[in-house]
Amino acid sequence: MTVTANSTRYLFEPLPIPVLPVRGSDRLFPVHRIYCVGRNYAEHAIEMGHDPNREPPFFFQKNPDTLVVNGEFPYPDKSSDVHHEFELVVALAKGGKDIPAERALDCVFGYAVGLDMTRRDLQGEAKKLGRPWEVGKAFEFAAPCSEIVPASAIGHPSKGSVWLKVNGEMRQKGDLSQLIWKIPEVIAYLSGLFVLKPGDLIFSGTPAGVAAVKRGDRLHGGVEGVGELEVRVV
Repeated sequence: MTVTANSTRYLFEPLPIPVLPVRGSDRLFPVHRIYCVGRNYAEHAIEMGHDPNREPPFFFQKNPDTLVVNGEFPYPDKSSDVHHEFELVVALAKGGKDIPAERALDCVFGYAVGLDMTRRDLQGEAKKLGRPWEVGKAFEFAAPCSEIVPASAIGHPSKGSVWLKVNGEMRQKGDLSQLIWKIPEVIAYLSGLFVLKPGDLIFSGTPAGVAAVKRGDRLHGGVEGVGELEVRVV
């Protein structure tokens, strides 16, 4: 069932739609869902204790309202081990089901850079018990993100440095060419599991070097040819 945005049938005022700004435009990108690719760089798979060989990709979700665009990440409750995971973000303007890899990039509106912030201790407990990861991944403010840069302006990056500094010290460094599952493959595979929609975001995976943050830390990362993001832990 759907109702119009100005419907008087709501019991209370609906919450605003999460949005991201678009570089060079005053129009906003409305976010539908956030999908994240797990262990999509070999060295990150190794540092997390897993086989770096190519295996079928797996995904988890963050809630759209966990997006942060004001440059601040409030340190979350119930955790004492919160990690940064910096990555390229893919923004879709088209969707569908069972999208062929050779047509997948036709669905992409543009790209951003973002942080998949993780309550690692809570995620670790969930893993041991065979439980879902939401408490470690989908908490409030868990998805700091930059503006979206249209693909019409930069093309579809397949190589380029991915890096993150914490307080000026390099923590994460990789290259988009090192993605185990490339962006067209990710879109194609994901569309076999879900019906993708305009407004979906895909966090494409993080390179090695993930580590804990603390209040007062300043995070500064970028993806070559796409953009940069600065976030302060408060």
